[in-house]
Amino acid sequence: MLLVLWDIDGTLVDSAGHGRHAFEDAFRVVVGREPEWVEYAGRTDHQIAMSMLNGSSDHLPALLDQLAAKLAERRDAIAAEGHVYPGVPETLAALHDADGVVNSLLTGNIEANAAVKVGAFGLDRWLDFEAGAYGSDPHERRSDLVAIARERASARYAQAPGGARCAAMPSEPTGVVVVGDTPLDVLAAHEAGARAVAVATGFAELDALRESRPDALLQDLRDTDAAIRAITST
Repeated sequence: MLLVLWDIDGTLVDSAGHGRHAFEDAFRVVVGREPEWVEYAGRTDHQIAMSMLNGSSDHLPALLDQLAAKLAERRDAIAAEGHVYPGVPETLAALHDADGVVNSLLTGNIEANAAVKVGAFGLDRWLDFEAGAYGSDPHERRSDLVAIARERASARYAQAPGGARCAAMPSEPTGVVVVGDTPLDVLAAHEAGARAVAVATGFAELDALRESRPDALLQDLRDTDAAIRAITST
C-alpha cells in the first residue's frame, strides 16, 4: 500500500485567507484583544496557537475550539472566494482509483478545519480522513504527524472488512509520500523516512523548494500523468 499524505493550504486549495481570519476571530473571542503577528506557513495549528498565546497553554483548548467554530462559519465564503489548485481534482481522482494507493491528509490544520477546507470544494470524496494526521493530534514536530498517519493507515486497513480494494492491500504501508508546498513539508517527510513531493503552488518560491531537496519537484499538478509518476515513483 502506498499512503499519499496531502498538505492542504497551498497544495490542494487556497482558502482565501479564511484560515488566518478564523484564527484571529477565535483569538479575539478567547483572549479579548487583537493578536500579534505570527508566522502561519508550514506550521501546525497547535504551533500557531502557542505562538499567539506567547507559549502559554492556558487558553489553548478554548482557542482551538473557537478556531473550529469560526472556520465552520466561513465554509461558504471559502467556497466562494477560494479555489482548488489546477490539476488537484484529476490527480486525487486518479490516485484514488489506482490499485494499492490511499489518499489522506498530513496537515497542520486541526481535523475539523481540514474537513471544512477540503469539503468546501468537494475534495473529500477522494480522501480517507481516518488514515491521516492533523494539527489537533499530539506532536512536537510536524514529522511526528507522519508517524501517526502511518500507524493509523496500518491499523485501519488491517481491521478493514473484506472487499476487493482492502483485501488487496497489506496492513502496513510499504511506502509513504508527503505532498506539500513548503520546505517544512519536505523536512517533515525526510525526518520521518518518507518521500517528499514538493509543489510550487503555495507559499514557497520554487528555488526555496529546490534547495530543500525534495524527492520530486513540480510546478503544479496540471499534468496529471507527470504528477502521478512523481508521487508513485519508488
